Amino acid sequence: MSREDQSGEFVTLARVVKTQGRHGEVAVELHTDVPERFAPGLKLIALSQDGARRKLQVEELWPHKGLLVLKFGGIDSISDAEMLVRCELQVPLSERAKLESGWTYVSDLIGCTVFDGEREIGTISDVEFGAGEAPLLVVKPQPGATQREYEIPFAQAYLRSVDVAQKQVSMALPEGLLEVNAPLTVEEKQEQQRGKREE
Repeated sequence: MSREDQSGEFVTLARVVKTQGRHGEVAVELHTDVPERFAPGLKLIALSQDGARRKLQVEELWPHKGLLVLKFGGIDSISDAEMLVRCELQVPLSERAKLESGWTYVSDLIGCTVFDGEREIGTISDVEFGAGEAPLLVVKPQPGATQREYEIPFAQAYLRSVDVAQKQVSMALPEGLLEVNAPLTVEEKQEQQRGKREE
């Protein structure tokens, strides 16, 4: 899952990627566009892949190579930290941060229809982080379209408006962006491979 995800009564803010250091630190990828909510003293719930939940409290944190390193109270060794790898770090839905005007929760974007001006592009199925400065919207086109999906940067420069109630995202995309950000079809990949062999 590459988004701030709502499941029942909880919201996922981050996912533990790996252990980091010898004293129980872990590196996490953020699934929230409100990173400043992470601070010493923050109480989180670790949801493991088997569905078990465990309460944790952040003692220290610092950025590292595009990830955030967290040190939790009571997690003091590599073996302790290994238990947290692949866990989702959550807060109760009731503690979901109040957003400033103009901000949107990534989980609210899933299922929204994307428009480029008057043109309907498709429906957001996922949001990916880490590929660039802006998250990427994974957009599934309308049934019958030849394209399987688009990857559109959720950048302020392209964004006109977000209407969560109407499930609509209005954008003004540069000409050619959709073609550039469309994953290759099977035929295009085969053509690309043939071109490489001929060089």
